[in-house]
Amino acid sequence: MQYRMRKHQLSEEEITKLLTKQPVGNLATINENGYPYVVPVHFTYHEGKIYIHGLPKGQKINNIQANEKVCFETYFMKGFILDEKPCDVNTEYESIVIMGTASIIDNFDLKEAVLNKIVKKYTPHLEGTKMPDNVIRGTGVIEITIEECTGKYYK
Repeated sequence: MQYRMRKHQLSEEEITKLLTKQPVGNLATINENGYPYVVPVHFTYHEGKIYIHGLPKGQKINNIQANEKVCFETYFMKGFILDEKPCDVNTEYESIVIMGTASIIDNFDLKEAVLNKIVKKYTPHLEGTKMPDNVIRGTGVIEITIEECTGKYYK
């Protein structure tokens, strides 16, 4: 483990807070040619898992169906720590990297619960609005089971 990682680890509580408040994460999958494919996603952290919504078809869905191993990352850049020397300028941040396995959720009740959490996170003024069943069925929901999670910060 890198020195900075050992010295600047986020606590479990800090990781949960960052996963709850950050609006965008990056999902990395592996495509059919073995290359990483990284896309920014909206997500929610629910019952110890990451959930992502989107179209039910596309490259990230195809990649997950072929290889369930994924990496998920999110971060918050607080700002620069300025210095007189360019090489001594640094960044104040918090970041999380998750390794896990992804699956496509078909269970209607779970999809509805996840989509309601996403509505609450991104459009809280619409919380409690009933979504039509066909919208729930037609939305792709990815579940990431976390196998390894590291968080670090620098101040």
